[in-house]
Amino acid sequence: MAKTTELEAAYRATTYRVFLPGGICDLRVGEPCETLRCWLETAGCAHFAVITAHNPGSVVASEADNAERQAQLECDLLEGNYEPYAAQNLPDADGPVEESCFVPDLAPEDACALAEDYGQNAVISGSADGVPHLVWIEDR
Repeated sequence: MAKTTELEAAYRATTYRVFLPGGICDLRVGEPCETLRCWLETAGCAHFAVITAHNPGSVVASEADNAERQAQLECDLLEGNYEPYAAQNLPDADGPVEESCFVPDLAPEDACALAEDYGQNAVISGSADGVPHLVWIEDR
């Protein structure tokens, strides 16, 4: 699905919950997260991304298909020497909760390339300041 006003609104109306060692961070697009900023500083990370393999093209897929794709994404991240942490995409309104990965030190261009491989429209990405941004695959 291409970038639309409705799709952008849906991404922005989602909490990206990240399960880090020592606590949980609830991220929102454009909103600074001091807990994440401190964690990134302590870990020495310049970038981060939240990426999923669920529901490619924003079309709801079966639980089995989503689980298989997500497991493959996690394998790809590990094979790329990344250390993904568990995360969830929690929409404010009706919509499926998606399992995702929080990936420290995954640069935006690499996150977009990987997300494109999994049919995603966008990723959440940011830098050491801990502010998550919505990055569209088509805009990279």
